[in-house]
Amino acid sequence: MIVQTINLTKRYGKLIALNNLELNLEEGECFGYIGPNGAGKTTTIKILATLLQPTWGEARICGHVVGYESRKIRPLIGYVPDFFGAYEDMVVQEYLEFFASAYNIVGKQRTRVVGDVLELTDLEYKKEAMVDSLSRGMQQRLSLARVLLHDPKVLLLDEPASGLDPRARIEIRELLKELRNMGKTIIISSHILHELAELCSTVGIIERGELLFHGSIADVLKRVQTGTKLHIRVTEQQDLAITLLQRVNGIRSVAQDNGTIIVDLEKQTHDFTPLTKLLIKNNFKIREIKEEPINLETAFMQLTKGMVQ
Repeated sequence: MIVQTINLTKRYGKLIALNNLELNLEEGECFGYIGPNGAGKTTTIKILATLLQPTWGEARICGHVVGYESRKIRPLIGYVPDFFGAYEDMVVQEYLEFFASAYNIVGKQRTRVVGDVLELTDLEYKKEAMVDSLSRGMQQRLSLARVLLHDPKVLLLDEPASGLDPRARIEIRELLKELRNMGKTIIISSHILHELAELCSTVGIIERGELLFHGSIADVLKRVQTGTKLHIRVTEQQDLAITLLQRVNGIRSVAQDNGTIIVDLEKQTHDFTPLTKLLIKNNFKIREIKEEPINLETAFMQLTKGMVQ
């Protein structure tokens, strides 16, 4: 395992920020970390980044134990917090060269590495710009460029798309896809769930310090999908159609929402032929019938109660 936690626990007095967290991530995995504010996501990432000590339990990066072998871990990780740091009085190239020198990257190698990360993050045309003149999206890309200088195995990204406009979010997402395709192991916390679904191979859902689920996105969707919801629109006599459908066996509930009939079936199915035939037989003209897709946001709402400590 490239990232592993064993009974990882963090307490602040009586407050339990993490409670016996068990995570196992393989090399090249892109892991989406989901949870309400205060659930324990940032605490987990800071421990893995060697910035916090656990109260008890253990965290390992590439087999090295956080707290005991932090000097060996730091060259292996790249940590992007949810805010941009200082150094506003530097231009972009100076900023990257400063951090490259901190990793003992010198001479021609430093020039080459800085040029490579500028090209990868599409910041080459901004290399002479002052850091504090950059937009929030550009600063996030610069943060990613900074942590890529030493070619880390593991990227720890805490809300990298927070506060970005839609275009900047798309650009960051595409950059993360490229890093994933390069074989980087990525842990990313985010509230933008549909983007995580597109980017990540596995997800973890945490609430009040407890890991509720860890697995593939397909598995989490299967876990919460106990039936099927249909959206049906008829041309007229909607109330009569609702009354008819309420009498059908196997239908959990029927509701109306802005001209659409919402039918909640007890069993999971993709064959709506019987309902279609029933409506047509009773002289209803169907404008539309479609299944309501279940997504990561729906699964998150069902698996969590929205409570934090």
